[in-house]
Amino acid sequence: MKRTLVFFLLFISLIFFFASCDKNRIYDDNQELPESGWQATDIKKFEVEIKDPATPANFYINVRNAEGFPFRDIFMFIKTTFPNGKYSVDTLDCILADEKGHWLGKGLGDIYDNQIPFKKNVRFPMAGKYTFELQHAMRIDPVLLIMDVGLRIEKSEN
Repeated sequence: MKRTLVFFLLFISLIFFFASCDKNRIYDDNQELPESGWQATDIKKFEVEIKDPATPANFYINVRNAEGFPFRDIFMFIKTTFPNGKYSVDTLDCILADEKGHWLGKGLGDIYDNQIPFKKNVRFPMAGKYTFELQHAMRIDPVLLIMDVGLRIEKSEN
């Protein structure tokens, strides 16, 4: 019992250590999707507080899929609401597999994590709270075997 507790505490410590080493991260969060599938009406929202709009940033969409996902890609609508209430909507084709059907994400067993570039070297127009909404834009509903979706914003190196 004592040995298990020591290993558990060591594991948690390593997670915090590696998470704190990510100096470029501005925001990174994922939301789980139900096993019954991702409904088009199930819009995932991410609220991000931007304090320094002068810092250029890269945006990524995170997608975790199971090996049985029947498509090579998934289309998404991404709505960005700015602190002043204005908004923009983009459509992104998230490529998950190559032409031969090999999964592109990092895999562990039959689960694959993908980080799809959305926007590079972008400056926020103003400080404040931004809301990003992810909605699938596929012709089938619900979309099965997509397990999580998320958003990562990091400082650009340029």
